[in-house]
Order: sequence, then structure tokens, then C-alpha cells
Amino acid sequence: MGDPASRLCQLFTDCGDRSNPVTRRRSTFRAGALLACLFLAASFQAAAGQSPDASTSQSSSEPRAQRIVSLAPNLTELMFAAGAGDRIVGTPQYSDYPAAARSIPRIGDAFRFDFERVLALRPDVVLAWEPGTPVAVVERLKALKLHVVTIATWHIADIPRAVRELGRIAGTTSQAARAAATFESDIAALRGEYGGRAPVSVFLQVNDQPLYTVNGKQIMSEILGLCGGRNVFADLNDLAPQVGVEAVLAADPQVIVSTGNPDSAAFRQWQHWPRLKAVSAGNLFTVPPDDLARSTTRVAAGAAAMCRTLETARQRLGLSN
Repeated sequence: MGDPASRLCQLFTDCGDRSNPVTRRRSTFRAGALLACLFLAASFQAAAGQSPDASTSQSSSEPRAQRIVSLAPNLTELMFAAGAGDRIVGTPQYSDYPAAARSIPRIGDAFRFDFERVLALRPDVVLAWEPGTPVAVVERLKALKLHVVTIATWHIADIPRAVRELGRIAGTTSQAARAAATFESDIAALRGEYGGRAPVSVFLQVNDQPLYTVNGKQIMSEILGLCGGRNVFADLNDLAPQVGVEAVLAADPQVIVSTGNPDSAAFRQWQHWPRLKAVSAGNLFTVPPDDLARSTTRVAAGAAAMCRTLETARQRLGLSN
């Protein structure tokens, strides 16, 4: 993907005022960032030679690490959730949540790193992210005799596992266990509330021009299923497949959800086909990608927003229980 995709993949800032043209441009930029993440995840999968169904993480042999370098913003955020944010001595650009993460020294842009800087920080542990951290980076760090722990977050269930693992590494197991349990409780509550609702078919539009979506193995598709939605392109092979307008029209989804700019021509174009089920029911929605794109405990909030959106869609379709 190259350096632009590397930068895009981590740039998920607050939506702000969508009436502001600068904010609208940033919203479109975040949509591109989300797409870049999907491509990078697919690239990591191919390079590693493993399926995204394998949700595993390597264990650290050094508990209570005092100096930790994180190679991904989502891992930095998960470290804070685990009660160990103060152990992070280096993190990539765009590690912006929580606010305390913004003051941590930077060691690169999440995919291109200053290895000398990492060595100078004398970390006990370096945290790599699967599917995001390039394999070559992990191999280089190991060649430098640094202890690398890879944390995998392919699925929703991987997130609380990651929090507990990070708590174990840092010696903050109690706080990590509480955060993980809260996340699991929130997800279980959503599953219980919405899992039995009338299913609705959904087209998830993650990029406008060109038009991209996600397949059934991506975490956003899992969130749709949690809320009783059915991804109309779940069966496609690519993690982030490009689709044509004709394919969307043929699928005729009952709901269209975009993570991009609601004012974009590519999103408004669906109004040109009033017979499309989503259009005739008024089921064209946009959702901010922030809580859906990063594999952190904020996914619970993103899932809740998605579930509310699909429930509104059911009401408009006359399917609400």
C-alpha cells in the first residue's frame, strides 16, 4: 500500500461539526483511512500465510513489564483500558485516544518506524498488532534482540482477550479484567437485545470513489450480524472488495450504511434509484468510523450505534418487533 496508506490507516479523529467544509474533508479522509486499514489487514494475512479466523496472540514471558513500546494506536488504547497506559514509552503517530496518549513520544507512523529510536527507549516489550503490523517490521525488531509480543484482534471476542493479555504483561490484571468484563457484558447485552430482531439486508459502504465494502470476515460485518443485519456481500473472497453500482442494485439491500461523508456524490447517488429497497424506505445512513475501525473497547459503543441504526431501519420497513 505504501506510505500514504500507512498514514491513512491510523488517522481516525473526532468527527466534529459536519457543516464545516474542513470537517467534511476530514470525514472523507477517514473513510479512505478505513479502507487502507482493510487492505493492510489483507496484506498482513497474505504475508503471514494464515487465515483471519485464527485469533491468537503470543504470550510474553516477562510479566510486569515497566517499559513498553506500542506499534499501533489501537494497542496503545487497549493498554490504557488495561490500566497500563503509563508503561508506554513509545507509540506511533495518530495514537490520540485517550488524551494522555497524545503526549507519549512518537516512534513512527505505525507502519514505518525509527528502529534506533525504539532501541534507545530500552523497552522490556514491544507490542505488534495482527493484522496491522507488517511482518518485516516484526522480524527486524526480533533481529535487534527485542522482545516482541503480537496481539491479534481479528474478531470482537479478541478484544477482551487482548485487554487481559496486556494486563498480564504489565501486571495490571485486576483493572484489565474489569475492563474486559465490562466490554463482554456490553456486547452480550447488545446480542441479547438485537440478535433476535427481524434480519435486514445491509450494504456497508466503506469508501465512495471507488466503491468498496467489506466481506463477512471483517469485524464490521461481525458487528452487523450482532445487530441482526446481514451483509449482502459477506460471501465475497476479498476482505475489502471493490463493487460496482450494478452489484449493489442487484443485491437490493434494505439498508445502506456508509462510514464516509453523507454529502458525497457517491453516497447521494443512491437517490437516483428510488426502487432500491433502502431508498424507498428512507434507509440511507452514515455512521462515524471511529468506534468501528479501531479494534478497541470502543467497539462496544460503535456496535451500539450500529444496532440503533438498524432498529430505525426496521421501523421504517415495518419490521420492528
